Amino acid sequence: MDTTTAPAPAGTAPAAAKRLPLLDVLRGVAILGTLGTNVWLFAAAHGEAGPLLGYGIVGEGPLGAAFELLANGKFLSMLTVLFGVGLAIQYRSAERKGRRWPGRYHWRALFLFAEGTIHFVLLFAWDVLMGYAVTAITVAWLLKRSERAQRAVMWTALGVHLAVIALITAGSVTGPGNDPAGNAEVAALYADGSWLDQVRFRLDHMLVFRIEPIITFPLLVFLFLLGVRLFRAGAFGADDAGRRIRARLTAWGLGAGLPLNAAVMLLPDDYMFVERYVVAPIVMLGYIGLVGLLVERVRRGPVTASLESLGRTALSGYILQNLIASIVCYGWGLGLAAEYGTEAWFAPALWLGISAFLLAGSWLWLRRFTNGPAEALQKAVLH
Repeated sequence: MDTTTAPAPAGTAPAAAKRLPLLDVLRGVAILGTLGTNVWLFAAAHGEAGPLLGYGIVGEGPLGAAFELLANGKFLSMLTVLFGVGLAIQYRSAERKGRRWPGRYHWRALFLFAEGTIHFVLLFAWDVLMGYAVTAITVAWLLKRSERAQRAVMWTALGVHLAVIALITAGSVTGPGNDPAGNAEVAALYADGSWLDQVRFRLDHMLVFRIEPIITFPLLVFLFLLGVRLFRAGAFGADDAGRRIRARLTAWGLGAGLPLNAAVMLLPDDYMFVERYVVAPIVMLGYIGLVGLLVERVRRGPVTASLESLGRTALSGYILQNLIASIVCYGWGLGLAAEYGTEAWFAPALWLGISAFLLAGSWLWLRRFTNGPAEALQKAVLH
């Protein structure tokens, strides 16, 4: 999750001075926002298997509805766009240095896929890193093609994605309801099962747990390329052009996206795919613009500094948040989900506690170290 611009040539300012602070803040926000959706899976009776059994991604009640409106799918889309931005930055750096592209980037993507595979097997069934790695390899090759070819692939991918979601939604509306068979066994697995039992469960159901990045691959390609286009257009810069782009993103993303999202939430659960994979990316663009507006107008303080730190250690933060939530919620850890998971306050309180830990921890970590643990491991292996 590289957030730097291209390293400066010899004799100019060091690379650290070339960072785009807004990108670091956005990545920090995306990590906390992704947790805002995933935390409900950890807190639920059926854990990460809940969506496969027909249960909603976020909980019921006013707090669940608020998290669904504000978080569900939005920050996953933001993280995807920011991966595309990072890819564009690395491509620009390779161009400036005259390096062959994709060159060694394939190794970076393969290492990310390996990290995602380990993360999926050992910790969290809905890992995003594996899908990002495959998409990154695909889009990396596209960056060598003309702007016209990239636009054609980008909009074709969006069209394919919308068609796929339409077919899935139609099948969900007309298909049979949820079959409750086996639900009790799954609930017992997360309430009382061992860590190894959960690992076996993920491996036994690997294909269905990996269905999200497979189905949404066209969306991932579109959002990666959207991130590339936004970066090249200067959407994250501190100049007037960047401000104008972010103002338009805020107006359209929030002005149209949030009311549309609220309307879709009133529909039956069969339309959940439309909400998460069609409407959420629209709202996400508004969030990018809004965060940019706040970063410009709010005086830099501890919160902004902590978000920047979390953004610079985003990969470590993503893995760590899932590890902490697993320990707190599942039976092989503290098992608090079985005891408090039905309480309306539990998931929001867990999100708040983990978020505070990540913000403080990343800030303290970077006071002593240059990179996060996962980022340092990647750098050590690939350089």
